[in-house]
Amino acid sequence: MRILALTIIATGTILAAAPARAQTYDPSYPICLQVFGAKGGYIECGYTSMAQCAMSASGRAAQCLINPYFTYGSKEPGRIYRRRHRVY
Repeated sequence: MRILALTIIATGTILAAAPARAQTYDPSYPICLQVFGAKGGYIECGYTSMAQCAMSASGRAAQCLINPYFTYGSKEPGRIYRRRHRVY
């Protein structure tokens, strides 16, 4: 029973320590850089303009993309006023 408990705790510790990155696109930046490589590529979103991204992509196998998940200002929705109809 102790071995089973130690195995579960050790497995949980290993899984918790492993870094996990679920989302490729960072919604904080409007421009992303997609880099191509022999062993695979990656997408890095951290640019505020296409010119800034193009300078970083210059001379590399890379291209700049518009971030499809960029949030253009996170305004909270205002109060919605509803007209109530009287029922007789």
